[in-house]
Amino acid sequence: MTRTQVLSSSIAQARKWGGVALLLGVGLGHGPAVWAQSLAPAQAPVQNWSFKGPLGHFDLAAVQRGYAVFAGVCASCHGLTQMHFSDLAGMGLTSEQIAALAEAWQVPDGLDAEGRLKHRKAQPDDALPEPYPNAQAARSANRGAVPPDLSRITQVYPGGPDRVFALLTGYGAPPSHQSGTGSAAGGGLVGGAHPAAVAGGEGGFANPYAIGHRTAMPPPLRDGAVVFTDGTQATAEQEARDVTTFLAWVSNPHADSKRRLGVGVALYLCFLATLLVILKRRIWSHVRK
Repeated sequence: MTRTQVLSSSIAQARKWGGVALLLGVGLGHGPAVWAQSLAPAQAPVQNWSFKGPLGHFDLAAVQRGYAVFAGVCASCHGLTQMHFSDLAGMGLTSEQIAALAEAWQVPDGLDAEGRLKHRKAQPDDALPEPYPNAQAARSANRGAVPPDLSRITQVYPGGPDRVFALLTGYGAPPSHQSGTGSAAGGGLVGGAHPAAVAGGEGGFANPYAIGHRTAMPPPLRDGAVVFTDGTQATAEQEARDVTTFLAWVSNPHADSKRRLGVGVALYLCFLATLLVILKRRIWSHVRK
């Protein structure tokens, strides 16, 4: 083989493998991005919350119903460690009602003579207890996952209350932009999704609003899971809406007072500006243009 033939063969091989490398480069460059995008949580439908906006306010009846859902369903796995029972006064409860609620909970009270953990009835000054003594116990009870604390979940969770509500009602449901509905509750718990769609395995439970479209949390809500004392029908969607409202209030319990203060300051500034305009015109009224 002559030198020219060797050079031509080398160029042909370089072009061949260069094309293959280019194809692989495109695949490696775009494949992970497309794959990651396909596993991103679906966009949660926007909900009409009473507490949204600068003039919004919390519906305290919904907050109280949400506490009932949390205490009856969510508290078995999730904690509210930054909330004390006395803080529940902010949702319209009297001191007697708060004391009665606190007595229904058990909190750690040191160790006994044999080194075992003791418990006692909670008091208003106590924080809401954690469901597990440590992270290892939480993992053992939840397929290796540690349920997050919900004290600030609507502030730190991407998507806020809308995504929390969508996650609670979206088991086995397609994203809303695919199903043609305006609510995440169009399927899953409320719409009666097929059991195979939500059955959990090693990969967890199907939910388009979870990271990777799978979550270790089984569907937590069902119709009639709690009984509302105000007579509201406890459907799964209503329970999800109320507990989301409660968690939003827990995340920002002073939001209503801040809004009232802001409105008062704005009205005061408007009054002050009006007064200054009147004084200016009176002081300079003798000056001709």
